[in-house]
Amino acid sequence: MNTEPHAEEVDVIVVGGGPSGSTLATLVALRGHRVVLLEKEKFPRWQIGESLLPATVHGVCRLTGVTDELAKAGFTKKRGGTQLWGANPEPWTFAFSVSSRWTGETSFAYQVERSKFDQILLDHARTKGVDVREQHTVTDVIDDDARVRGVCYTDANGNAGTLRARYVVDASGNTSRIYRRAGASRQYSEFFRNVALFGYFQGGKRLPEPNSGNVFSCAFDSGWFWYIPLRPDLTSVGAVVRAELADKIQGDPEKALKNLIAECPTISDYLDGVPRITEGQYGKLRVRKDYSYANTSFWRPGMVLVGDAACFVDPVFSSGVHLATYGALLAARSINSALDEGIDEAAAFGEFERRYRREFGVYYEFLTAFYDLNANTDSYFWSAKKVTGNTSSELESFVELIGGVSSAESVLTDGGSTEERYRRRSGEFAEAVDELVATEERSMVPIIKSSIVKRAIQEGAREQARLQSERATPEPPIFSDGLATAPDGLSWSLPT
Repeated sequence: MNTEPHAEEVDVIVVGGGPSGSTLATLVALRGHRVVLLEKEKFPRWQIGESLLPATVHGVCRLTGVTDELAKAGFTKKRGGTQLWGANPEPWTFAFSVSSRWTGETSFAYQVERSKFDQILLDHARTKGVDVREQHTVTDVIDDDARVRGVCYTDANGNAGTLRARYVVDASGNTSRIYRRAGASRQYSEFFRNVALFGYFQGGKRLPEPNSGNVFSCAFDSGWFWYIPLRPDLTSVGAVVRAELADKIQGDPEKALKNLIAECPTISDYLDGVPRITEGQYGKLRVRKDYSYANTSFWRPGMVLVGDAACFVDPVFSSGVHLATYGALLAARSINSALDEGIDEAAAFGEFERRYRREFGVYYEFLTAFYDLNANTDSYFWSAKKVTGNTSSELESFVELIGGVSSAESVLTDGGSTEERYRRRSGEFAEAVDELVATEERSMVPIIKSSIVKRAIQEGAREQARLQSERATPEPPIFSDGLATAPDGLSWSLPT
């Protein structure tokens, strides 16, 4: 154990600047805690996992405050998904708007270029007080018999350093070097032992409106394709094949992908005459294998795992970023609760792991049924209702699982905490006041033009939000013997 007497000390160290790391860092910093984020690379950088779910965009990202920045980025809107899958010989489509949990304004997600999306989240973390240090590689974890105490790292110049903290968060992805220090071993799924070969094309056909932004998942004899419309001139295309057919992607990857595309008439038609991108961040053909797993433990005293460092499930329904950001939210609640000394550490992190494993588990169990390619759509919808225990219809249960809200946490669907909603309404009211002044509505202008009155209105709205938040009751616990979510969405509360 490193006992360096003058090591820098903070509240939380986050290892990794992807969606899970930047989300957790932001949610902890919002509580006023000192957070340092160490990222080994220099952003922007390429990453896979390009399709988001509504629960991420309108739930977790709204809670961190980054939703408006995402809206300005011009990402392709995804209103549902389209499948050529199962016994139905024709493509079938589901829409997020089927569920009453999303209004018309929130019944969509985004297809994102991860280099841009991750940069937005990391920059946003900086604005919320996170000390982000890029090109800092964590080389070891400092621990003793009781708990993890910090990390050792090297910076861009090769200088070694030490950071100590109450909590270390491993958000460094599936190639994590330190996840085992949480007492974890990685257990791979025997069912989802697939291999993916993927690349990018300069456009391609699109589904008819209003579904042109949907992910198109297309089954064929050797496996299935994903077809993600990132931009009009950029499409992410990947072939996922069963492990016993992995020889189909051996050798020349260019030839292998062409052969797999030729096996699937629909994808072949969509890419007819469309060149593959061969330069820049999208120019390389890549292979991923054995990517469905869960670690035996997600935390130990002083350390917690989130995102792909903790678990990952088959990507057919784009659950990767959702599991990463939802796990980050759960872990942030536990860290905030422990740092604020409001909830016992074991109880707080026990709640995190139970909820995180539940979310992973419902996807895993459902996907084992979804891979039955002889079933019809009604069977898939019924399976979703069964594994989630949802009281809604079979179709709504399916859509809510795919959209990331099977846990029924209202913070994932209603645009944030009670206080945040009041703050947003206050901002909307202030904008309305400014618009009224601009139109010179004579009966109100003399009063509203007074900066003192405007400030009083805004401060009154903030105070109303604070009081409303204090009066709000915690959301009911998911587990009968578990903790509840605090009204602000950022910590745990004892159930009433």
